[in-house]
Amino acid sequence: MLKIDLNCDLGESFGNYTLGMDREILPLISSANVACGFHASDPCVMAESARIAKAAGTAVGAHPGFPDLMGFGRRNMTVTKEEARDYVLYQLGALDAFLKAEGLRMQHVKPHGALYNMAAVDRSLADAIVGAIKEYNSDLIVLALFGGELEKASRDAGLRTASEFFADRAYNTDGTLVSRSIPGSTITDENAAIERTVRMVREKKVTTIDGIDIDVDCCSVCVHGDNPKALEFVKKIREGLAAEGIEIAPMGEIV
Repeated sequence: MLKIDLNCDLGESFGNYTLGMDREILPLISSANVACGFHASDPCVMAESARIAKAAGTAVGAHPGFPDLMGFGRRNMTVTKEEARDYVLYQLGALDAFLKAEGLRMQHVKPHGALYNMAAVDRSLADAIVGAIKEYNSDLIVLALFGGELEKASRDAGLRTASEFFADRAYNTDGTLVSRSIPGSTITDENAAIERTVRMVREKKVTTIDGIDIDVDCCSVCVHGDNPKALEFVKKIREGLAAEGIEIAPMGEIV
């Protein structure tokens, strides 16, 4: 039977600000990418995310980003390799403390926002991120954009690597994600998201924003937790995959 991991970016509330539907979504996914306090989240949110994930039986990974709460980590920053390494190490340690307190083990690491997108095209930045992950725990899985520099750096470093498909984001012909500033960058039709996902699993293809088919061979599918339709997307994608005989499983069981 075909297997696919269903992941979602969660734990992104902060202080009095609530973002996403974590309690509803966590039991429906197989892997959660939990914010670590730089682009979103705080100690209380991380603690609560760990507790909810434990109750739901959902695997947890770190979602480190740039130190940019105001911009939600989606603004590019110029940092040295040393700074990038230190930012990632700091965030892994922060989330891991709360996971250990709940008796959980961190499964994977997925950079957030601008850090993720920049690392997909900047090998130097990708190497710094991968280096930090390897220093911290070489058993962690690196979740990265298919065909990007982060994926290549992770494989070259000998780390377990999971390539990721975005059900709710449009693709450029070079395999990168369409900038959120461009109309059509986010998929708002859940039926279209299902069709794209099933096709990726079955055919390893996706149609770009320009109408061109490109190769995408991924073992994990992402739905963004801050998408207003995130809960509906997750429910419909689960139903669509089940109807196709595709099993949802955490990436740790696949790679």
